[in-house]
Amino acid sequence: MEYIIFGLIAYLLGSIPSALLVGKIGFNIDIREHGSGNLGATNTFRVLGIKAGSIVTLVDILKGTAATLIPLLFADVEVHRLIIGIFAVLGHTYPIFAKFKGGKAVATSSGIILGVSPLLFIVMIASFLITLYISKYVSLSSMITGIVAIIVSFFLKDVGLIIVTIALTIFVFYRHKENIKRIINKTEPKITWM
Repeated sequence: MEYIIFGLIAYLLGSIPSALLVGKIGFNIDIREHGSGNLGATNTFRVLGIKAGSIVTLVDILKGTAATLIPLLFADVEVHRLIIGIFAVLGHTYPIFAKFKGGKAVATSSGIILGVSPLLFIVMIASFLITLYISKYVSLSSMITGIVAIIVSFFLKDVGLIIVTIALTIFVFYRHKENIKRIINKTEPKITWM
């Protein structure tokens, strides 16, 4: 029963469309009508700029982290926090508050990792930034970071973390299938460093 209640709370938390809210409140723009139309941090950076993109990234990460903390708030140590975190990712990707069309789950997935393994989160941030600096592809950096997270999770010897990291990485790859095609065709947009 706890999994259902905590999972529902996490799903609703994940469903908060931060990119949509930042766009509408701060810029009077529906971000779904601009750029890629995606309700994620990357599209926010491209359409609304660094400040808005940074806010959305932070909020989306914290949605995943907060979801992993829900069982602790209720002093329920029997409920596996990573499983509850997955519901936040589902909420972010298929948000009830935004017609079930959300982001690609990268930031929220990393927030789950932050909630249970800050060390792995730091490794993921470093991997993402290094890959982004080299490749200039946000999507490729996200996917490579997932692979790095899987490898590092094996060294941490936490079976639950390994399973969830593999599941999240597969999901991130699935959500980036169109990006993969564009990378192969060399039509995927690159970022420009200031």
